[in-house]
Amino acid sequence: MDTLGGVGAAVIVGLDNLFPPIPSELVLPLAGFSASQGTFSLAEALIWTTLGSVVGAVIVYYLGALLGRERCRALICKIPLVKGSDFDKTEKWFAKHGTKAVFFGRMIPLFRSMISLPAGIEKMPVWKFLSLTTLGSLIWNTIFVVAGYLLGANWHIMEEYAGIFQKVVIGLVVLAVVVFVVKRLKNRNKDDDEDEKPEEEDDERPTRMLSVPEMTGGRGRFVGDLHSREQNRR
Repeated sequence: MDTLGGVGAAVIVGLDNLFPPIPSELVLPLAGFSASQGTFSLAEALIWTTLGSVVGAVIVYYLGALLGRERCRALICKIPLVKGSDFDKTEKWFAKHGTKAVFFGRMIPLFRSMISLPAGIEKMPVWKFLSLTTLGSLIWNTIFVVAGYLLGANWHIMEEYAGIFQKVVIGLVVLAVVVFVVKRLKNRNKDDDEDEKPEEEDDERPTRMLSVPEMTGGRGRFVGDLHSREQNRR
């Protein structure tokens, strides 16, 4: 983060909108920690990270507006480790909650990456989308950036652990990506196995053939009744 600066923080947080396994909740405290060490100010950390969140969301919003529902869903299904059901759930949530979904969606992993799609597809007014996205992102980012800043403010206590802290954050990001990938691969393999299950075999028990008397029993009785009535008339 010291090398990348504020622009780097914005890019990493913005990628969370495009690649869900990157958890901004782990990157944001690192941005606050770097701000406490003078890499940039706390205000800059908040501005850059929020700008990254908004720009990433706007890109996804316009993808939804330009491509439409069917093409967006087809595109989602082609992205490795992302399922069509992820899009369906986000779409239903947006249909049910509307503006609240956009605001609170900024605070929920995975939904944060997709909630902009239905907003674009349904042509939510851009000013409203930007307002809700900016406010939601700012609130969520502030919580984690300030937490990292306060942690770094106690530099005299944890100076010797500063390098360890940054390595731990990087390790957790990598771990989160690995866990996400492994879970998705397991679910995909499970779905493939269910699709490959053979259909239940038809019942092969031999069908009992009816005998001629059984097949014509009803007709035989009917003919006998007619014969009896004819004799009575005579």
